[in-house]
Amino acid sequence: MAYVALPPETRASRESSARSHWAAIRSARPDLEPAIVLQERLVMLIVELAEVIERGRLPRLSLPPRYVAAKLRKGIPAMAAEPIPMPTAVLAPTLLDLCEALAQGGAGDAARHIKEAISGGTMEAGSLLSASLARDQQAIRTGGVHRGLAPDLVWLVSELAVSPFVHALQQALVTPLAHANREDAIRSALDAWTHGYCPICGSWPALVERWHGSRVLRCSFCALAWSLPTEACAYCAEGGSAFRTSSPDEAHPDRRLETCDTCRSYLKAIDVDRPAPFPLLAIVDLETMDIDMSAMQTGFQRPPLRNFPLGALRK
Repeated sequence: MAYVALPPETRASRESSARSHWAAIRSARPDLEPAIVLQERLVMLIVELAEVIERGRLPRLSLPPRYVAAKLRKGIPAMAAEPIPMPTAVLAPTLLDLCEALAQGGAGDAARHIKEAISGGTMEAGSLLSASLARDQQAIRTGGVHRGLAPDLVWLVSELAVSPFVHALQQALVTPLAHANREDAIRSALDAWTHGYCPICGSWPALVERWHGSRVLRCSFCALAWSLPTEACAYCAEGGSAFRTSSPDEAHPDRRLETCDTCRSYLKAIDVDRPAPFPLLAIVDLETMDIDMSAMQTGFQRPPLRNFPLGALRK
């Protein structure tokens, strides 16, 4: 089965889990204290926004199940190239707060300039958030460069701000499937999904969580959990000898690195007792940053996002 249902979470459970995890990281890695302080500010802003969105009326996607299933069968994520209305008035205040948190956390004037551009209208918040939802990394970075802003920072802050909304969209689409007693078009298409990018938003996984004997990919954007039929490279599907799993640190055999010599990409695989709720995958990512360093030092990298033009559905 591709889609993996996760336990429901509340703001209280997210905050409790986050604080517990941060305390453990502080104990084991005191050198990460500055990064933890910044992440606390960012994650708590996202958790607060997620509660606002979840307490309101859940976003409704006017996408017929057969249409979504047709996209999935062609390898096109459910939300790709869809004209989804953006709740800019709800997200924009957090977008500005995230800029300020990043400025205070070390990004300084680079983050403040982004905040000023958004506040002053030089960069329109709705367009920025919509481009992030559409995974249009090139448009966001190009827009940042043209305005004299740090392009990677513009991408980061927009992705953080829109992530609670895309998570809510994902939940609105897949949560009913976890309780369905019958097969339907979307469930069948998700169960047949064999790609390493997210079937809902099209993003690559942040990492692999191994729990209950399963290898579960976790989306870096909407936090969807899904599994693949075979163990292979999430990026190019290489399953032969070019795809390897190793433990960079023998003291932590529960933290592994998946590498592929075919596409020269990597992915982290972590043994967990329970899956990380949205948006706490970022904490696991920070805690295992040494694995990223090990991979990049040996020439492996994360690939760019894929593009999914809606015209592909008509082929």
